Amino acid sequence: MNTVLYILIQLGVFVLLAPLVNGVIKKVKAFSQKRKGPPLAQLYYDLSKLLKKDCVISDTASWVFTAAPYIFLVTTLLAALFVPVTVFLQPFSFQGDIILAIYILALGRFFMTLAGLDTGSTFGGMGSSREMMIASLMEPALLVAVLTLGLHSGSTSVFAIMHKGMEGVPYLFHPANILLFAAILIILLAETARIPVDDPATHLELTMVHEAMLLEYSGRHLALIELAASVKQLFFITVLANLFLPLEVFIHTDIHTIALILGLGLYFLKVMALTLLVALVELYTVKLRFFSVPNLAAASFALAFLGFIQYFVVGR
Repeated sequence: MNTVLYILIQLGVFVLLAPLVNGVIKKVKAFSQKRKGPPLAQLYYDLSKLLKKDCVISDTASWVFTAAPYIFLVTTLLAALFVPVTVFLQPFSFQGDIILAIYILALGRFFMTLAGLDTGSTFGGMGSSREMMIASLMEPALLVAVLTLGLHSGSTSVFAIMHKGMEGVPYLFHPANILLFAAILIILLAETARIPVDDPATHLELTMVHEAMLLEYSGRHLALIELAASVKQLFFITVLANLFLPLEVFIHTDIHTIALILGLGLYFLKVMALTLLVALVELYTVKLRFFSVPNLAAASFALAFLGFIQYFVVGR
């Protein structure tokens, strides 16, 4: 019963909160430009409208094109199950679950890149090749970062890392983890197709990466992809929020239900704070030229590797 409750709460929080994160980012950017901007719930409205529409599928598309949106959404939600929103929920926890979550996300990306190539669209193929290049550049930094966190806790289980971070000083204030936080923040921007790596609001086909793979999609298929992309974004924000700032240590109550409610409220505040940080990064940076993205990936890897070295220099 506890497992069923965990799955329901975990999936409910991710599915319901993920579109709001996009709305907050757009609202902050609009406010900085002295515009009213779309309402916070705009993505909810868009998803509802798209789910009611039929899909237009190319005659040259195979089963991969039709199956990819469902696989992308399922793999993203499955990865989200391995990153508990609060320590007051008992998750699936075993050695290496954060690494498994990363490669489950990679499986969804693989099918989306195949779908971009499937219809023979020039822009779809361009977006797919760029997506795989960026992913291959960012993956080493992500693995070094999570393995370094695993060294701190003695486990690559997300639940174990969160519990270890609650013992004394939060992870973010450890010298090594400041570097790891910055590395994963860069990876978040790259994996979720945000500035400076990609521009989710662009209308120029030659500058698209993630959006170029979606040009052939419409209707409910597009709704599933948009929802999966927003859940993936919330996944990385949750990793930053709960692995580096597991602040549930400040909740003192013996009543599990109250602790759970307070933990979810604290999680929401942490997510909103990091969402604001992502919006500010987008405001004060510009989209890089595509051939400058490897330099950003190198910076992310350098930060992660310095964090790994700091772990041994500063102390375990």
